[in-house]
Amino acid sequence: MYNILISAAAAVAVLLIMIFVLNLAWWGSLIVGLMVFALVFVLFSRITMKKVMASIETAGKDLQAQPPRFEKAIRELKDALQYSKWQLYVSGQLHSQIGMIYYMKRDFSNAFPHLEKSFFKNWAATAMLAISYMKRQKKDKMVSTFERAVQWNGKESLLWSLYAYCMNESGESVRAKEILAKGLKKLPGDEKLKDNLECLEKGKKMNMRSYGDLWFQFHLESLGAIQRHQMAAMGGRMQRRTAVRR
Repeated sequence: MYNILISAAAAVAVLLIMIFVLNLAWWGSLIVGLMVFALVFVLFSRITMKKVMASIETAGKDLQAQPPRFEKAIRELKDALQYSKWQLYVSGQLHSQIGMIYYMKRDFSNAFPHLEKSFFKNWAATAMLAISYMKRQKKDKMVSTFERAVQWNGKESLLWSLYAYCMNESGESVRAKEILAKGLKKLPGDEKLKDNLECLEKGKKMNMRSYGDLWFQFHLESLGAIQRHQMAAMGGRMQRRTAVRR
């Protein structure tokens, strides 16, 4: 990455000047060189990330518009991919955002290649990738992807429930219960995980709707069910507005 190379070049230049021009001790010169590397790297990293975050914020505003400007947000994020050559993990973070936007607008074919490049700490993008593998009948890939997700994001209740839900849908009800039990060890007292484990133990469907809109963004229910949920949510908001006016 360019920021590392620039920082290393600056450190080496200072090191050589101190040793061969100023005739200073090598160990002291090395310490100063390392300090130069750290300072230059932090400075250039901040400049790069400031530009990346500006693009992400602009894309966020496009998504919050009514109606959402999906394509404009995607273009903004794709333009920001130029900074991935400068800073580590920028590419994964931007591909996560792009993949999630495509996924949420049900453009799964375009979402998939971006989700494959997503940042491992973005649990929502990683979960969407795992679900994509499930829909492609790649169970082993689904499991390994979920395992990576819970390894880095063990405090996310919905992630554990999604993992269990997908395993249950794949005919692995026993494994699904084990996953929820493991999730409860990470999140003791989590009522949603407890409820879903009880549902499976009683042979019932998991209560994923308790997670609200976060659940529906993964598109694991029929389009009709999602649309009914959205209409109900809109109706609730309209009723609240009417009550406020009164």
